[in-house]
Amino acid sequence: MNNHAAIFVGDVSSKKLVKTKMAKSVLDAGWFMLKTQLEYKAIARSVVFEAVNEAYSTQVCSCCGCIPASSPKGRADLEIREWICCECGTAHDRDVNAAKNILAAGHRRLAVGIPVL
Repeated sequence: MNNHAAIFVGDVSSKKLVKTKMAKSVLDAGWFMLKTQLEYKAIARSVVFEAVNEAYSTQVCSCCGCIPASSPKGRADLEIREWICCECGTAHDRDVNAAKNILAAGHRRLAVGIPVL
């Protein structure tokens, strides 16, 4: 963490996910505690920590920015791990694509400024 100036995470709500069919996976993974620890360590090292809106982060192509018909849609398509954008032809891993989109959202937040608490 000492080599990074900012950490961006998706605004996953553990409380909301626990009410779905994915409850056991969410509870086993300890999402809330991971996010809490990241934030704690970031603040201790004067690193910017921001939770950004992760809506559509798996569906939006991180290269061209569109939501193509070929992208996985929500929980119904969770088994789709890789897809190809029908607009620009880029091959995506679902998780890597989401991470790139969350990083880009965080950079956009930094560009407009983050209010000091």
